[in-house]
Amino acid sequence: MNGMDELAHCLRTWRDRLTPAEAGLPGGGRRRAPGLRREELADLAGLSIDYLARLEQGRAHNPSASVLASLARVLHLSEDERAHLFRVAGLMPPQSGGIDRRITPGVVRVLEGMSDTPVLVTDAAWTIIAANPLAHALLGEIEGNIVWRHFTGERGRIEADEETDRRFQQEAVGDLHDALGRYPDDEPLRELIAALRERSPRFAELWEQRPVKPRRADRKTFIHPETGPITLDCDILSVRGSDLRLIIYTAPPGSPDAELLAQLAAPASV
Repeated sequence: MNGMDELAHCLRTWRDRLTPAEAGLPGGGRRRAPGLRREELADLAGLSIDYLARLEQGRAHNPSASVLASLARVLHLSEDERAHLFRVAGLMPPQSGGIDRRITPGVVRVLEGMSDTPVLVTDAAWTIIAANPLAHALLGEIEGNIVWRHFTGERGRIEADEETDRRFQQEAVGDLHDALGRYPDDEPLRELIAALRERSPRFAELWEQRPVKPRRADRKTFIHPETGPITLDCDILSVRGSDLRLIIYTAPPGSPDAELLAQLAAPASV
């Protein structure tokens, strides 16, 4: 039995054992089985009936952490059951407490060693934890939360690009949904999401859509006050064993953009 088959079996079993009264629904009416109907669970969890059907039939792949968290809440799962639900779906179980924002020694060595490459370190909520000197030289005095900066118009030196912005917005909102599913008790994360929903109509719209985050590299153009436009590849690498991610900007060797980046690296390394 693969993970999706096990997930499907668990969801059907847990739905069948939960009575309408336990789920907070009114009783009455004839039922073929004592448990919740599929449409009832879908409604309580904020899912479509079709998507829940595919989950219960093993036909839906890669459910997000926020979907699993909603199902675990409605089904009244124990801590061990919730952890099993996440594991069979291929995700890390939700953590008690908050996001671990400590930088590992290996990440410190990466920041210190990659003097010719701009590197940012963020947590699971896209809050900047650290940056190397060349990242500061490229981006300026960047700090705070990248998602907040984007949705509130604090773009800094990054040139606007409609298609790239659209992809980033989907990825960022999907990331925050996943982070909230894994760290439901993280107060800074909850405050960030609430503030974004209030401040940005676009974020609020995407939040309700629950986009599946695309994972692809992007190219970004920076309008630097000294070098002028510089276009770099942007890759995001996850740090194994933590929720840190490295945002790395590079240019093809020998390209004009690589030469401009080298110009910024020279004073940054002094």
